[in-house]
Amino acid sequence: MTADAHPARPPRAPSRRSLLQAGSLVLLLGTQQIARGASILAVRVWPAPEYSRVTIESDTKLVAKQFFVTTPPRLAVDIEGIDLSPELRELVAKVKPDDPNIAGIRVGQNAPGVVRLVVDLKQAAQPQVFTLPPIAAYQHRLVFDLYPAEPVDPLEALIAERLRDTTPAAPTAGATTAQPAKPHEPADPLGDLIAQHAHRPGPSATPTPAAPTPAAPPVAANRPGGRATATQTDRIIIVALDPGHGGEDPGAIGPAGTREKDVVLRVAHLLRDRINATTVGGNPMRAFLTRDGDYFVPLGTRVEKARRVQADLFVSIHADAFTTPAARGASVFALSQSGASSTAARWLANKENQADLVGGLNVQSKDRHVQRALLDMSTTAQINDSLALGTVLLGEIGNIGRLHKPRVEQAGFAVLKAPDIPSVLVETAFISNPEEEARLRSSAYQQQLADALMRGITRYFAKNPPLARSRSV
Repeated sequence: MTADAHPARPPRAPSRRSLLQAGSLVLLLGTQQIARGASILAVRVWPAPEYSRVTIESDTKLVAKQFFVTTPPRLAVDIEGIDLSPELRELVAKVKPDDPNIAGIRVGQNAPGVVRLVVDLKQAAQPQVFTLPPIAAYQHRLVFDLYPAEPVDPLEALIAERLRDTTPAAPTAGATTAQPAKPHEPADPLGDLIAQHAHRPGPSATPTPAAPTPAAPPVAANRPGGRATATQTDRIIIVALDPGHGGEDPGAIGPAGTREKDVVLRVAHLLRDRINATTVGGNPMRAFLTRDGDYFVPLGTRVEKARRVQADLFVSIHADAFTTPAARGASVFALSQSGASSTAARWLANKENQADLVGGLNVQSKDRHVQRALLDMSTTAQINDSLALGTVLLGEIGNIGRLHKPRVEQAGFAVLKAPDIPSVLVETAFISNPEEEARLRSSAYQQQLADALMRGITRYFAKNPPLARSRSV
C-alpha cells in the first residue's frame, strides 16, 4: 500500500498548556498595545489671572492619578499608559515667567508606562484635574485647572486698575505739586467702592480726586421695561465687555486662518480705551473685560463676573460664521425667553452655547449648579432694555458696514442671561466670508467697529441714564 493509501490522521487537538500559552501571549500583546497606544498630539498652557490651565491632548483617553503638596505648593500627576515623549517635554518650555500661577513644570518617566508631571505653583491653589471627550477639532484632552486658593475678586481688580490710572506720577524737579481738591469738587467716583473694600488687607492707596466736570442738565427718558429712571448720578458707569471664546475655544476660523477669539479681543481692547476716556452726564465710564487675554472663561462665569462688578451694560463681542461663504453682514442679538426670532438666530445661539463644551468646562465642579441657577433669572425688563441697547448699536454699526438683519434678533444665548444687566451679543461680521474676514483683520476696520460701538453705548445712556444706586459688594 502506498503512502497515499493510508487514511489521513485527524489534526491533533491543542493541549490545555498550549492554549494557556497562546492566551497569555495575546493578553501580553494586548496590554502592550494599550500601554503604548496613547499618542500625545499636543500640549498647551493657558495662563490667566483667574486660573492657569494645562492641557494634554491625545488620541485615546488618558488615565491620571493626582496628589497635591501644600509646602511648597505643587501638583503631581501620574499619567498611565504612556512613555515620556518629546511632546510632553515641550511643557517645560511653555511656562512663561509672567504666568501668575505656575512657576514651572517638570516631567519624567516615573515607572514603565507611567509619566509623572509636577506643576510647581507660585501660590496655594485649588487644582482640578479632569478629562474631556473629543469635540470639534480636539481629540481626548486631559486638563489641569489651577485656581488660586484666594480667588481673584473682579471688583478689586477693577478698583486697582482705576487707581493705577488716577494716581499721578511723582513730581519732577521744578514741578508744582497739585493742590488738594476743594470741598465743592466731586470725589473719585470709585471712592465708595474703595471704602467698601477698606477692610481687606493690602497696600493702602488714596485715590486722586477726579478733575471737576460741569454738571449736565437732567435728561428725560422713558425707561423700557418699567425700570426706574435717574436724571443725574454721581458714580462710575461700568460697561462689561465680553470678548467671545478664548483659550481652548478659538471660535470660528476664517478661510485665511483668522481666529474669532483673536479679532474680538482686539476690538474689545480698542473699545475699552474709548470707554475709559468717556464721561456721560458728568459720570466717568469704566470698562470691565470678562477676559483680558487668550484664555477660556465659561459662559456662566462671564455672567457672574459682570454681576460681581455690578455692570450697567453687558456687551458680548463675536464674529459670525456659516457653512457657506456667501453669508455676510453684522448682527445684534438680545435674549429671548419665548423662542428665537428666526431659525438662524436659534442655530447661532445653539452654536454659541456650545462654547463650554469646546473650551472645556469641568462638569463636576460644584460651581456648575450655581452658574446654571444664574442663567435662569432673566426678567422682562432686562430684555426690553437689551432691545433698546441693541437697536442703537445696530444703527451705528450699519453706518460703517453691511447689516445681516435690519433689526435686533432674539434667541436663548446663555451669556445674555444676567437678570439685572441689559445685555446684547454683537456679531461684528461673518468671518467665514473672505471679504469680511479681511476687514476684520484690518486695524482700520477694528477702529471703526470700536468707534461705532462707543457711539451706540453713549447714545443709549443719553436716553437711559444709569440708576443712582450704591454699589455694595
